[in-house]
Amino acid sequence: MDPVNAYAAAFAVGLFGGAHCLGMCGGIMAALSFAVPAEQKSKRLSILLGYNLGRIGSYTLLGLLVGLLGQQLSGGSGMTVMRFVAGGLLIAMGLYLADWWRGLTHLERLGGSLWKFMQPLSKRLMPVKNPFSAVALGCVWGWLPCGLIYTALVYAMAQGNAIESAGVMLAFGLGTLPTVFAGGWFADQLKQLLQAKGLRIVMALLIIGFGIWTIWIAASHAGHGADHSGHSSHQLHSTDADNHSAPEHKNKNEDASPATHHKHHH
Repeated sequence: MDPVNAYAAAFAVGLFGGAHCLGMCGGIMAALSFAVPAEQKSKRLSILLGYNLGRIGSYTLLGLLVGLLGQQLSGGSGMTVMRFVAGGLLIAMGLYLADWWRGLTHLERLGGSLWKFMQPLSKRLMPVKNPFSAVALGCVWGWLPCGLIYTALVYAMAQGNAIESAGVMLAFGLGTLPTVFAGGWFADQLKQLLQAKGLRIVMALLIIGFGIWTIWIAASHAGHGADHSGHSSHQLHSTDADNHSAPEHKNKNEDASPATHHKHHH
């Protein structure tokens, strides 16, 4: 897949998954915001930006790590399989956002064991009093068990390149930024807007559309690979046939040569 298209798709997934992001990170953003007096707007802004910088930095690091794994699995049909899985998870995420099927919560539970080790660290960083501790808190919070993040990570791994995978997660993080950042300023109003059933369904359908598109791309590449393999096999058989016929032609010429030479001699 073209990296630019992959980055755009990841950004869109982060943007359209805003309702889920606000549900996961809205509370911490509101806490960071209310911890600073309203008149200290510049300090509040720097803390919110610091938190989001650390959070997106963690996503990018995770993208790099899964990208290194993806590079090892990208040989043969591995890339196609990862793209099918990524498409399936995008569809599952859309169904989750629309509240049509919540099977993705099982995936979030799997990440809960890791979060048990990270959560005490996040508590020690609270309350946040400066932008540097906000960055540190964001770095920790980026490991929060989240089905949307896991979906984006599988999509990133399917790129089969560590740098491109990191770029996909960076784009995804930037896509989540408007909703999460805005949640720090007016969490209640934004939450009511994003919880509107019509808007959630529209965003869910868009993510499902990305999932179907990803599967279609994977199927197209798989079909193209099969066609290419068949074409290569046909070329191989044709080459073998030519190689077998060439000696026969040569032998006929060699057989004719003495007779021709004898005729010219007389």
